[in-house]
Amino acid sequence: MSDSKKILIIDDETDLCLLLKEYFLRKSYDVIISHTLKDGKAQLSSKKPDILFLDNNLPDGTGWQDAPSFAENFPGTYIVLISAFHPSVPVMPLNAKYRVIEKPIGMADLDKQFSAF
Repeated sequence: MSDSKKILIIDDETDLCLLLKEYFLRKSYDVIISHTLKDGKAQLSSKKPDILFLDNNLPDGTGWQDAPSFAENFPGTYIVLISAFHPSVPVMPLNAKYRVIEKPIGMADLDKQFSAF
């Protein structure tokens, strides 16, 4: 079992997933990728990542709609809501650890935002 922090990326954009994966692998994170909401939910339950990147528009649903329940059920997971379409941010639980990042995502922004992890 690895002591590395785990990141789950739920996004259907393959290029973005690969870019984020390479970025976080260089920083010694374990990275799991899912391209559908259904698979992402299963990965979230089984892997219990430290950080979740959650896209809104997925082939089988709207990711942000599930963000509040993810925050409640996995309070130790930091949720990063990502989207290029600027949807309304869901009402999150008061103790939720989350932030919103608009696409395109810049690596310099990631450096600033994830330096604490």
